[in-house]
Amino acid sequence: MLLGCIGDDFTGSSDLANTLAKGGMRVTQYCGVPGAPAEPGVEAGVVALKSRTIAPGDAVAQSLSTLEWLRKQGCQQYFFKYCSTFDSRPEGNIGPVADALIAALGADRVIVCPAFPATGRYVYQGHLFVGDRLLSESGMQNHPLTPMTDPDIRRWLAPQTAHPVGHVGAPTVLMGPDAIRTALAAEHAAGHVLVVVDAIRDADLMAIGEAARDLALVTGGSGVALGLPENFRRAGLIAGEATAWDGVGGPCAILSGSCSRATNAQVARHAASYPAMEIRADAVMRGETTAEAVAEFLLGHPETLPLAYSSADPEAVQGAQARFGREAVAAAIEGLFAETARRLVAGGITRLISAGGETSGAVVEGVGIDALEIGPEIDPGVPALKVPGRNLALALKSGNFGSPDFFEKASRILEGA
Repeated sequence: MLLGCIGDDFTGSSDLANTLAKGGMRVTQYCGVPGAPAEPGVEAGVVALKSRTIAPGDAVAQSLSTLEWLRKQGCQQYFFKYCSTFDSRPEGNIGPVADALIAALGADRVIVCPAFPATGRYVYQGHLFVGDRLLSESGMQNHPLTPMTDPDIRRWLAPQTAHPVGHVGAPTVLMGPDAIRTALAAEHAAGHVLVVVDAIRDADLMAIGEAARDLALVTGGSGVALGLPENFRRAGLIAGEATAWDGVGGPCAILSGSCSRATNAQVARHAASYPAMEIRADAVMRGETTAEAVAEFLLGHPETLPLAYSSADPEAVQGAQARFGREAVAAAIEGLFAETARRLVAGGITRLISAGGETSGAVVEGVGIDALEIGPEIDPGVPALKVPGRNLALALKSGNFGSPDFFEKASRILEGA
């Protein structure tokens, strides 16, 4: 294994795996820390954790356990993957995990770059944009678990880390890899270990990747990993062989737990043409909506693409959180999705589409998946996935990703059409 990756959720990890696979690396995504060595031939191992919103100490412990396993596989470089909208609370978890990895690896300059231009995420002058809006005006300010109210990544990260945060601006990035390396060295000399690096084009990400060739640790969204495979190719360590995708036939079902604007639009479009069941947080908390009922609804439409989705109205979600507690609501919804997914697969579903990072993590845990093979890209940042040795294919979509017709498109590609 050449590149060892630690992802803080399941959709982001598949996003990263997709980027590396498109770059020509042989990639396996692991669901949690594996209990055995990697299969021979795996060039990039992506370990998906569900650590984005847990207690910082637990996130650190899980990440260090993952790092230990990756080091045993012989990795030459490490990548800490978080969301391209930098989802975190002021008390963590990105900073504490980054600090722990820095200490374990002895890293002295670490790139921080959540940019992903293909999905409209740009870092400019240290500020994160979603399309033409600052992050804090993009809808992410209403996220039920990680409301992002400040677009300045330097300012948001600073309280989370023990290390001073530096910055390499767009004018330097536009000058190419050598200029970026020089700027990183200057930031290091100034005492900055974590360095936010601007990126507004894929070409910027390629240049940043080349500049990161000799760094022990890189952090960011999947976009900044775009240039990493080329470093290994130049060194003659990867050949870039494509992996065949056969697809999986059979019935399909869709579970959506995201409150993002992109997913809201996808749900509205899909519900206008296909059977759809709304899951309200209040009804779940009162025991009126159960996994058994949701699974029964979805399994009752085997010839179409049925959808079950939790309430996407920020006011409704906030109201339920106020009545029952934020953590309690999140745990109940995730538990419902996990049990629903288990019942769906037991009931014969062979293609499962999930929207939302927490939802996707619950689905993977509910179905009992240890590893995933990476297939073709459905939309930027979202690959088709297959469970080795099982007749089961999945699409795990980050809430903000995907075209308006994502659900229909995903079902076709999972089938191999």
